[in-house]
Amino acid sequence: MTVPPQDPRGVRPDQPHRSARPSADGGPVQGAPAGPPRGGQQGPPPQQPPQQGSPPQPPQQGSPPQPTPPQQPAPPQQPAPPRPQGPQNRIIDTSSGRDDGLDKCPTCGGTDITYSLTAKALVCAYCRHEWNEVNAEEAFGLNTSIADLHGHTLASGTADVREDLTMMTLKCQGCGAEVVINVNQELQARCHWCRQTLSVNSQIPNGAVPDAVLPFQLTREEAIAQISAFADKRKAFAQGRFKSEFVPENVMGVYIPYLVVDGSMHAQLGGRGEVTTRQYTVRTGSGKNTRSETYYDADVYSVQRAFDLLVDDLTVESAQRFDARDNSHATNNILNAVQPYDTENAVAYNSNYLKNFTSERRDLNVRDVDDEVEEKFLSIARAKATPTIGRYDRGVRWEQEGVAVRGTRWVSVNVPVWLYSYADSAVGDGLVHYIAVNGRNGNTMGSVPVSHPKIFAVSCFAGSIAAVIGAVVGFGWFFAG
Repeated sequence: MTVPPQDPRGVRPDQPHRSARPSADGGPVQGAPAGPPRGGQQGPPPQQPPQQGSPPQPPQQGSPPQPTPPQQPAPPQQPAPPRPQGPQNRIIDTSSGRDDGLDKCPTCGGTDITYSLTAKALVCAYCRHEWNEVNAEEAFGLNTSIADLHGHTLASGTADVREDLTMMTLKCQGCGAEVVINVNQELQARCHWCRQTLSVNSQIPNGAVPDAVLPFQLTREEAIAQISAFADKRKAFAQGRFKSEFVPENVMGVYIPYLVVDGSMHAQLGGRGEVTTRQYTVRTGSGKNTRSETYYDADVYSVQRAFDLLVDDLTVESAQRFDARDNSHATNNILNAVQPYDTENAVAYNSNYLKNFTSERRDLNVRDVDDEVEEKFLSIARAKATPTIGRYDRGVRWEQEGVAVRGTRWVSVNVPVWLYSYADSAVGDGLVHYIAVNGRNGNTMGSVPVSHPKIFAVSCFAGSIAAVIGAVVGFGWFFAG
């Protein structure tokens, strides 16, 4: 993670340094970082006018702070991955501990178990017993105080992915037969002799088995209704082919792999803020070339913020196919839009939750998502600092940013999504449009192929109507005058 400047204290001079900086465009200094990158060189300090009067007293609550020159940051250091090798890593074993490949009913020992969306529980096909696995946070001690985290705590399901472990042999404990499965495609199989259900229960290092599962709450019928309502609102501009081929009943339930991280850190932000002292308008040119320009005079202040920060259940996609750098196939923009997920309610992994659903396999390691997590940590830090900079009416430009991470805790969780896809055959490479429904709370987002001729026709019609209305109003003013 990025290391913040070493000295968080701003230097307060005996006399304020005030600079009047006119702005022809009148645009404020943006609150989001617009200067050099984190740890970059700081811009020039404000100009110092001659001293006037006696030194001012420190600002009181509600009044602008006294200006101070910006603090020169310490040289940046190389980011450190959140998963360094060493004794500070603590591994939590979240595996089931069952080596026989069987997920059995706790009442009768049967293996024919499915997840019922109506009962919201696992149901045994033999004795009809209903139950859910224990809460993962409570079962594995993942609910301890984030402030007490030091180093890096890693659940065993977040182990680095090994691509060579794709084929597994499951030994049936009923008859002794051996069944080979491809864990990239499935995590369950039936014994071809005695028909017992065999499951992968041990966390093999290929990303197929997570630490926890967040079960579906929305039924298939509820997801179909959400998708239909979403598409109906957009059918006015949709392609005719989409209207005739839209079949929301083809929706599929899929479990998407996420890495969930808690973090304890110290954040530090440094930059410059501006407070408007005068606003005036200057007219230039003459005749038809006359124009007015608004200028601002502002006091420039050095702004420093340093605080501790705790982040709970930050989720990040852990499959490469959701990478937004390839927008033609990426779906993470849709998946991000249907968040949040109540990952605190995830249960310990049981392969029967995945039965009758498909599931993606995690293929990104913790270090692969380090940069994305760091950016999200910084975004959270900026958001937390925003309520404290309201006095700077022209905004604050953060020029030095950093988070020093004291400890993190990583867990691999599969979350539920109802997914509808439509391949646009009119596009050469068959662009796929998706509509996703959060399997917990029903949040829906997606894309629909639009008809550009329809959009053009509507825009022309709207322009014609506006022109007619303008003409009528103009003639009315003419005759009234």
